[in-house]
Amino acid sequence: MASCKDGKTSSVMDNGKYVRYTPEQVEALERLYHDCPKPSSMRRQQLIRECPILSHIEPKQIKVWFQNRRCREKQRKEASRLQAVNRKLTAMNKLLMEENDRLQKQVSQLVYENGYFRRQTHSTTLATKDTSCESVVTSGQHHLTSQHPPRDASPAGLLSIAEETLAEFLSKATGTAVEWVQMPGMKPGPDSIGIIAISHGCTGVAARACGLVGLEPTRVAEILKDRPSWFRDCRAVDVLNVLPTANGGTIELLYMQLYAPTTLAPARDFWLLRYTTVMDDGSLVVCERSLGNTQNGPSMPPVQNFVRAEILPSGYLIRPCEGGGSIIHIVDHMNLEAWSVPEVLRPLYESSAVLAQKTTVAALRYLRQIAQEVSQTNVSNWGRRPAALRALSQRLSRGFNEALNGLTDEGWSMLGSDGMDDITILVNSSPDKLMGLNLSFANGFSSLSNAVMCAKASMLLQNVPPAILLRFLREHRSEWADNNIDAYSAAAIKVGPCCLPGTRVGNFGGQVILPLAHTVEHEELLEVIKLEGVGHSPEDAIMPRDMFLLQLCSGMDENAVGTSAELIFAPIDASFADDAPLLPSGFRIISLESGKESSSPNRTLDLTSALETGPAENKVGNDLHTNGGTSRSVMTIAFQFAFESHMQENVASMARQYVRSIISSVQRVALALSPSHLGSHGGLRLPLGTPEAHTLARWIFQSYRCFLGVELLKSIAEGSESILKSLWHHSDAIICCSAKAMPVFTFANQAGLDMLETTLVALQDITLEKIFDDHGKKNLCTEFPQIMQQGFACLQGGICLSSMSRPISYERAVAWKVMNEEDSPHCICFMFVNWSFV
Repeated sequence: MASCKDGKTSSVMDNGKYVRYTPEQVEALERLYHDCPKPSSMRRQQLIRECPILSHIEPKQIKVWFQNRRCREKQRKEASRLQAVNRKLTAMNKLLMEENDRLQKQVSQLVYENGYFRRQTHSTTLATKDTSCESVVTSGQHHLTSQHPPRDASPAGLLSIAEETLAEFLSKATGTAVEWVQMPGMKPGPDSIGIIAISHGCTGVAARACGLVGLEPTRVAEILKDRPSWFRDCRAVDVLNVLPTANGGTIELLYMQLYAPTTLAPARDFWLLRYTTVMDDGSLVVCERSLGNTQNGPSMPPVQNFVRAEILPSGYLIRPCEGGGSIIHIVDHMNLEAWSVPEVLRPLYESSAVLAQKTTVAALRYLRQIAQEVSQTNVSNWGRRPAALRALSQRLSRGFNEALNGLTDEGWSMLGSDGMDDITILVNSSPDKLMGLNLSFANGFSSLSNAVMCAKASMLLQNVPPAILLRFLREHRSEWADNNIDAYSAAAIKVGPCCLPGTRVGNFGGQVILPLAHTVEHEELLEVIKLEGVGHSPEDAIMPRDMFLLQLCSGMDENAVGTSAELIFAPIDASFADDAPLLPSGFRIISLESGKESSSPNRTLDLTSALETGPAENKVGNDLHTNGGTSRSVMTIAFQFAFESHMQENVASMARQYVRSIISSVQRVALALSPSHLGSHGGLRLPLGTPEAHTLARWIFQSYRCFLGVELLKSIAEGSESILKSLWHHSDAIICCSAKAMPVFTFANQAGLDMLETTLVALQDITLEKIFDDHGKKNLCTEFPQIMQQGFACLQGGICLSSMSRPISYERAVAWKVMNEEDSPHCICFMFVNWSFV
């Protein structure tokens, strides 16, 4: 059977004959294929009727043409995918070979230096080696030394500094000027983001990344030079002067400011020289370094509220890649002046792993995200393109940083204390801050505020992995936001897009998470939160309204090193316009240890269990102790409120009360999640250890055997503890609900919690009918009487919903009545077989 190719005539064999298509027929079929690549039989007949040029072709032949066309399309896509994988593997292989060459040179250098030191041990003084660009190794420390005298501020002097910066940067990017070690948890491979390394034993902190991105070198350089677009901590980069060079490059004098990550530290600024040039081999280089008195160049006076930090020779080496794209080497080397922060925070400024995650890896991830957006311009959820969603997440992050730092040049001023220094209150009434906030909304609320207040605080947490705490705060808003704030004070804040963030006064129906988008590598989650039945005034207790939040979650990978976890949200109107005003509030949790935090991603977040488990269930707790679970982290909270200026004192009092109540709630949650909150044997307190759980497991096991005549658990030893353990780890989802008119869930095994995307604490807030679609509800209504009379029922496969509203397919479900010791119905148990997310 032959097929058309590239618009040429084609032929189809039918009953031993070839039927040829004319170019016009092929063109018509291609148009039809574009609209409907897999038409039904009726649709094919309709196509023939609507397109006269196809009237002489049999429907069977049309069917075969579409089959062939789909096959060719699939083959082309697979060939394109394989070519892309091959290009990536080739580029990665080249990077690995370069890395191997660098390590070989470093080994040779260390061997030579070791021999040199041995020869000098008999001498009274130790000779000092000196190089122009490479580092000198002394007692295991690498020191970068400049051999050039101070320069003036003339173009020739700046060019000399630029050329020296270029040489030192290249010696770090591809040479042995810095001793690089592989960053923990970042193994190279075809599916990895790149080769990530951190410094060992050098001045300051340094990180390096090598990777492949699907963008041309000039585009890569353009993106990376626009640091505020991809580096969330970058407040601004001002280009104060640009000088062209004779070789076609440019020298730029820059002033850059970085936000502080927490209220406990000042912001940083930098006075920089940036040099952009093209190498002889066609590689594009962008390198930079701080300008200081040692260069005797142009100076930048100190700026209030900022600590002047230093960037040592750093930058980007961008090589064109065969077949398109670029191979990029990134080096970040900084001295962040750790002396200027409290001692407890200094690990944040002295850790190369933190620098790698926040800056180096962030740049590489952003480039890959841009490349993905270029190749996939499809519209995401809520009708927004990836670039629009990315802009929203950046606005949330930037708005939170602005509030957290509260810089005076943005209009922030501090209010006096109420006698306690735990909460800092800032007020901003500048026109720039309030622009766009005075809007009316379709939900009946209006915003007439003329000032913004920020209440912020930081606290130290012990033994709580940031990712686990963040996940709990995200999934269980009522645990920290369900506070009894005075209704009058809350009503004084004009609700709308700038309402009291995260709280409610009056009725509260629940939280519905509506996924919006994942960024590349699933490092961030952008979503819309619908808070059902939120009240903003005493009248709303009678007629509660729904409220929407735009929410950004990041740092949910428990195994990543040097990451921070953030939960940032802002109230939005139901119309959700791209330019809607945002007042972000939320939490930032930063680990103060560079060690890896390891724990099960499915760890149950239970705040109510009270008894210990046996050794088999203690593994999670032990892992947390032995793999960094005893580390410290700092949590920063910042909440913004829009209000009318004449209510300032009332709102300030309410804001302090609100944030203090949140701090109290977070401390309670953190204590419950901490491995240090254990029994005398260090066991994690799970509901699995309670006598009630053992009894329920035994009833479930015995009732299944009684009503269905077969064993639920195979090859199980006698004893309630063994039954409970086997039930908990059963591969199918097993969920119990109360035997009432409105059944609510009371227990689930691990698979059941995974399926419902919930925890044992939140499980009791889910009713049985919420997880079934209309078809499933009808089946359940039909079978429920049979369950109560006969004792069991088998339900056909179908679709149900998780607590996150994600559809789940299951092959079949079995329901049976669980009887207690008195032979009375205790609950109904459901087992969903072979379930999976759709």
